[in-house]
Amino acid sequence: MLIAAVMDGAAPDSQSGAMNSRRAVLAFLLSVPAASLLVGPAHGRSFAAAGLQLYTVRGLLAKDYDGTLARIAALGYRQVEFAGLYPAPPRQTLAMLKRHGLTAPSGHASHEELERDLAGALRTANELEQQFIVCPSVDTGRLRSFDDWKRLGQSFNRIGAEAHRAGLVFAYHNHDFEFRLLGGQIPYDVLLAESDPALVRLEIDLYWMTKAGHDPVIYFKKYPARFPLVHLKDMARDGTITEVGQGTIDFRRILAHAELAGIAHCFVEHDDPADPMHSIETSLRHVRQFQG
Repeated sequence: MLIAAVMDGAAPDSQSGAMNSRRAVLAFLLSVPAASLLVGPAHGRSFAAAGLQLYTVRGLLAKDYDGTLARIAALGYRQVEFAGLYPAPPRQTLAMLKRHGLTAPSGHASHEELERDLAGALRTANELEQQFIVCPSVDTGRLRSFDDWKRLGQSFNRIGAEAHRAGLVFAYHNHDFEFRLLGGQIPYDVLLAESDPALVRLEIDLYWMTKAGHDPVIYFKKYPARFPLVHLKDMARDGTITEVGQGTIDFRRILAHAELAGIAHCFVEHDDPADPMHSIETSLRHVRQFQG
């Protein structure tokens, strides 16, 4: 896919080179209409190889960050997504990633942090050579009406505009609460309608959307090229999270629409695995079966 090619084609060694490559990605994402992103077969799967959302192994990272990164890389992962939990200042963290042959194209920053210290969050993302900065959730206590969801969309537009100026792409990660009907409407739809597609992209969590009873492919068709990031985790028959390939989600069908969705990066995740290393190894093995 063209997005992935632009992102993966540059591996700058210098800070200025890294910034230039991220600006090139951002310029590409924002300079063409969504339909123009549909390059190649409409049902291609040419997104980057699956990475790992580090929240999955947060307990291991807390005990031995460097050693855990080494084990992740040894399994075959080449990308990770941060969820906070940095072991050191950003430049030292980046050096640690590079030592293990890893990159972090994306990272999470809480909505509170983005509101309180957006400049600092963007600076950290740039120092880690990210392309995306993602809001992982929002305080549902502040979202009691459609006007609240509209205001959230406007807040995201402001964050997205600042991210743009910093050479980054802003995205929002869903759970299931965004799909609970409010006055007969779906808040997630209100949020997408109120936010500017040129400034706010989506990180779609396939488990949470499926658990909420919605089909990701329908959203891909309704909002093409707006979903550059994907979380891969499966749903067991009892509705709980399980490893990719061990549950009920039809990843082949969903990811067959990668070009339509604009998917550039997928990240394996499990919120609370019994054995984190076994979990991420199992998921990666199954992802490779349907991603090739």
